[in-house]
Amino acid sequence: MFTMPQSALAAFYFSLFLAEAVPPADIKRSGCIKVNQCKCLMLDGSGLIDLGSVADEDGFLLRFTPLPSETGDADVLLSLSPCLSFSQPEDFTATECTDVAACVITKTHQDNRLIDQYLNYGRHEGSKFSYNDTTKTLSVTYFLSPELQPQTVVHYRCGPNRLISSSWSVGSDSGSSLPLQMWVESPCACPSACALVDVGPGTIILIILCLTGTAYFITGSCALRPFRSSNGVLMAPEDSVWCMICHRLSEGPGAASCSLRDPL
Repeated sequence: MFTMPQSALAAFYFSLFLAEAVPPADIKRSGCIKVNQCKCLMLDGSGLIDLGSVADEDGFLLRFTPLPSETGDADVLLSLSPCLSFSQPEDFTATECTDVAACVITKTHQDNRLIDQYLNYGRHEGSKFSYNDTTKTLSVTYFLSPELQPQTVVHYRCGPNRLISSSWSVGSDSGSSLPLQMWVESPCACPSACALVDVGPGTIILIILCLTGTAYFITGSCALRPFRSSNGVLMAPEDSVWCMICHRLSEGPGAASCSLRDPL
């Protein structure tokens, strides 16, 4: 008979045996791997999160969108692109917002003048991805440079609604220790949802073949006509059609008199 210590020890070794007997493939993996600056591959095999599908047709999630501000003499705007690097203003190169992922624009009213200031709030280079399986949220952190503190954190949550909210320290600048926090809920933030259509070479070739076949049948129905003969119903080209082609391609006075067959 087993004593109590022996029974506990046997149960312990049996649990270790069961843990080692489970193959690694049966253990569900969590998280995702960053593929590029706007795509993350799920480790559980559920698909790919493409942040490009969350943005608009110009690639922006927000563009000159007002942010809440407690100061009455300044307006704060935000531009954010989850995939593309952009510059603002586009016609002015000497700006802090050059090739950035997020840009905060402050418009200050001072002495009857409007002073614009463009602040870099993170770049795509060196961004970090983190996925929470419990909340189904992909958090993307943007930095001014790899050695600095995070400047913008965008949380993309998989959900049925399309909502965007923000939280940030009013009056903060690019040296602030409090990053800009954005929460985005969208069905396109779910794995393998709202995938962008990629028109590859195969699709282009298929379209060309369909157009060629359609043109072939339309031309055949216009340029050919059936006629009865001793061998049955045959198809022959219209004389006028082929004479017109001969007239366009040939030179000389006899070009318009060509014919493939005598009229019946």
